[in-house]
Amino acid sequence: MEQIKNNPQNKIFRFRFSPLLLAVMIVGLALCAACIGLTSWQFADFLRGDLTSVYDWLKFFLLYFVSVFLAVLILSMLVRSQYILTEKELVLQFGFVKSRYEIKKIFSARVFKKSNKLTVYFDDFKTKYMVIVVREEWYDEFVKELGARNEKIEFDFVSVKEEEEWKNNKKKK
Repeated sequence: MEQIKNNPQNKIFRFRFSPLLLAVMIVGLALCAACIGLTSWQFADFLRGDLTSVYDWLKFFLLYFVSVFLAVLILSMLVRSQYILTEKELVLQFGFVKSRYEIKKIFSARVFKKSNKLTVYFDDFKTKYMVIVVREEWYDEFVKELGARNEKIEFDFVSVKEEEEWKNNKKKK
């Protein structure tokens, strides 16, 4: 990871979360905090009684572990979700999880104007693809950086009319 971070040639684009997903993550963090609080209250009550129950010790360990693990996972996704363009790879980092895609295997990129999505295709038939979720203002910069790393990548902008025709043809089939 240090190689990715410290290399000035790498370009980093932050992941853009939808408002709904942000709300779900915030509610998840609140539930984790509530679970830790409730477990602590029950644990304090448990410490006043019989401490020989292995079941209770295991229960509290699991409740704390799951609550802290989920809180750390959600926080890591909020803090460290990004696309990293290196010289040879497109890295999607979503919290602790990383997915790496070779830039030389990217066939084309397409911006859909109506749905306002940037899509990267890995084959000519457009069956293997990934939707890039960054700010709309960064689409051009993302495409330029991708093209600078592989000149063979085809770029296409699909107008609103073309996208509607494409969807209508798809529905008819």
